[in-house]
Amino acid sequence: MSIRKLGLLACVGLGVMAFAATRSDSVRAADCPAITVEDMGGLSSEFPQQFELAEFEAAAGCTLTFQENPEIAKLNGMIRGNPDLPPLADRLPEEPLVYVPYGAVGKYGGTFDVLSNATEAGTSDFLSVRHVNLVRYSDDLQTIVPMVAKGWEWNDDYTQLTFFLRKGHKWSDGAPFTAEDVKFWYDNLALDSKVREKPKDYALVAGERMTVDVVDPHTVRFNLPAPKPGLLAHFATSYAQAFQPKHFLGQWHPAITADGDAKAQALGFKDGYDAVAAYYGNSDWTDTPTPMLAKPDMLPKLPKDAMPSLESHVVIKESTEGRHFVANPYFHIVDTAGNQLPYISEQDELFINENEVRLLKLVNAEVDYKSQSVQLPAAPMLMDGAEKGDYTVDLKPTIAMPLFSFNVTSEDLEKRKVFGNLKFRQAMSVALNRDEINEVAFFGLGEPKQYTGFSPNPEFIGEDIAKHYAQHDPALANKLLDEIGMVDTDGDGKRELPNGDRFVLNIQFATQGMPGQLVELAAQHWSNVGIDTTVKEVTPDEYRSAQSSNQLDVGAWQQGFPLPIILGLNEPFVPPFGGYFFHRTGMLWGEYLESNGEKGVKPPEWAMKMVDDINAFQSAIPGTPESDKLGLALAENMATHLVMIGTVQAPAPVYHRNALKNFPEFKTWSYEYYRTYPYRPAQWYFDE
Repeated sequence: MSIRKLGLLACVGLGVMAFAATRSDSVRAADCPAITVEDMGGLSSEFPQQFELAEFEAAAGCTLTFQENPEIAKLNGMIRGNPDLPPLADRLPEEPLVYVPYGAVGKYGGTFDVLSNATEAGTSDFLSVRHVNLVRYSDDLQTIVPMVAKGWEWNDDYTQLTFFLRKGHKWSDGAPFTAEDVKFWYDNLALDSKVREKPKDYALVAGERMTVDVVDPHTVRFNLPAPKPGLLAHFATSYAQAFQPKHFLGQWHPAITADGDAKAQALGFKDGYDAVAAYYGNSDWTDTPTPMLAKPDMLPKLPKDAMPSLESHVVIKESTEGRHFVANPYFHIVDTAGNQLPYISEQDELFINENEVRLLKLVNAEVDYKSQSVQLPAAPMLMDGAEKGDYTVDLKPTIAMPLFSFNVTSEDLEKRKVFGNLKFRQAMSVALNRDEINEVAFFGLGEPKQYTGFSPNPEFIGEDIAKHYAQHDPALANKLLDEIGMVDTDGDGKRELPNGDRFVLNIQFATQGMPGQLVELAAQHWSNVGIDTTVKEVTPDEYRSAQSSNQLDVGAWQQGFPLPIILGLNEPFVPPFGGYFFHRTGMLWGEYLESNGEKGVKPPEWAMKMVDDINAFQSAIPGTPESDKLGLALAENMATHLVMIGTVQAPAPVYHRNALKNFPEFKTWSYEYYRTYPYRPAQWYFDE
C-alpha cells in the first residue's frame, strides 16, 4: 500500500462522523469525509495535499458527489459570450484534481480585494492567485506535482517529455481543452515571429527549437534536440502558460484558418494577427490588456470581451483603474467533499502606483493579500496596525536580492568606457557599506553578499565567490578609481571622467524593485568616494522602459534564481542577463546575440563563455561532477566580473487579512516560485 493511501486511511480512521460534526457550517457533500491537511496534524511530506479523483476515492473508500457555487450561474452570466451552463458533472473533467484544504472545507462567496501597480507592471502576486500551468511546485518548494496535466513522463535521456491531460477538461467557455491547445501555443504563438518577434529561451534548447507532437487528444509530447531536465521546473514556476485556446485564437490565425484574415477584418481588425494580438497580446505575460482596454470601440462587434481561460477566475471588466474577475464555471479542481473550486466568487483588482497609498490601504485592511512591492522597511508600519486591522504580516525569506548594475553598453561612450572597466565595478562594490545597509534598511535581518546568479547558492559555490568584493573598503575604492583616471580635477570633491568631463551617476529606481532606503544609502556611499550620484523614484513601467531602451546609468532591481529554475531558464547568464520583467544590463550585448552579430556590441569573451556554459549546464544531469563544474564556472564568471553587484538579502513581508482562511505561512517571499502558486489559492475562502 502506498504512503499516500496509508496517510489518508489513517485520517479516515479517525471517524467520518467527527468530520461531519466539525464541518456543519461548511459547503460539503455527504459521501466522503471532508478531510483537511489540519486533520492530519499539519503539513507532512507523508500526506499529499492533492489527489487525482480515482486515487482519492480508492484511498478514502468513498465516492465524491460534486457540488457547485450557488452563484455560479449568475457569475457565468457575467462572462460575455459564454453559453448557459450545463450541469456540473458535464463541466468538470472525468477525473478532476482533488485539493485537500489546509484547515477547513470552505464557504462559497465573497470578493477578493487586491492592489497591483498598473495594468501589466506589478501584477504578478495577484495573477499568481488564479494561475494555472501544466504542473506546479508543492508548498515544500521541492516537489513538482500535477496541475492542469494529470501526469508526465520523461524518457531516459531527458530529450522527450510527455504530458497526460484530463479527459473532459474544458475552457471557461465550455470548449474542450486538448493536446491541440498545447501544440497551438508552441507552434503558432511561441515560435511565430509575427506573434512574438523572438522565441523566449525556455521555448528553445541551447537555442534550438523543440517539436510538439499530439499523440492523442489527451497526450502531448515535447521532443527536445538535447537534454534539458529543467524544462519541467519551468512549467512549474513560469507565468507563461503552455497552452492557449486554439478554438478561439485559431479562428483568426492565418496558419490555422485559411480565411482567418477575412474573418478578422469583418470584425474591424487589420488582419488575423491583429485579432490574435488584441486577445493574446504580443508576449507570454498573461496580464496583457484585453480588448476591453485595448480595443474598447470594437467590443460590441467582438465575440468575447476576453479570450477563454483555464484559470480559477475569468476577467469580465478592465480599465486603467483596475479589473474584475468571476469564478471560472469550468474550473477543473474540487475539494475533498466534492465542492468545485474556487470558493471565492469574485476578485477585484485596483491599480495603485504610489507606495504610500498602497501602504495606507494595507494598514486600513482594505486589501486581502499583498506581497509584491511590499518591502521590509514597511514592516514596522504594517505590524503596528495588524491588531486593529485584524491582519497578519509574516516576514519570509527572499530568493531575489536587490542588485545594482552599471550600463556597460551606455549610449554615452565615455560612461561606457568607465562602466565597462572592471576596476570601476570593483570600486563601486567595495564602496557599498552592506553592514550599514543591513542595519538601516533591513533592521539587521539580512545577509550581505555578492551576486552569483544562483539563490540560494548551491554547495558547489564556495564562500570566496559568495563574498567576492563584498567587503566595505572605501580606501580600496578610492585607489581603484584613481587608477582608472577618475580624479577630482577641480577640487569640488567630485570625480570627473578620465577625459576630464563632469561625471554624474543617475539612479532611477522603483519600489517594486528595491526599497528607497537602500538606494539612498548606496548613493551616499558612492558620493563618499567622490562619485556624484543622483536618485529619482519612477514607476515600474517607466523603469522597465528606460532599462529596455538602454537609457539607464544604473540598473536597480532585485534578482536571483534557485537552481531548478536556472536549469530551465538560461536568461540569467545570457546578455542582457534577464527578461523584460527582470534585471537587465548590457542591452547592446543582448542585441548582438539576438541579431547574430548584425547589430549591437559584441560581448567580451567571458560573457560569451557564459552563454556556452549555461547551455551545457542545462543539458547536464543535475548533481553530477560535470554539472557542478559548469555551475561553478557560471557563478565565478558572474561574481568576478561583477555583472550585477549584490547588496543584502533580507526577508520581506507577506500580508493577508485574517478573514482569509486556508492561507498557510509561505516558505518564501518569491516571484521565482511564482508567489502564491505553490499554496493553492483556489482553496482560500472568507469567514467573516
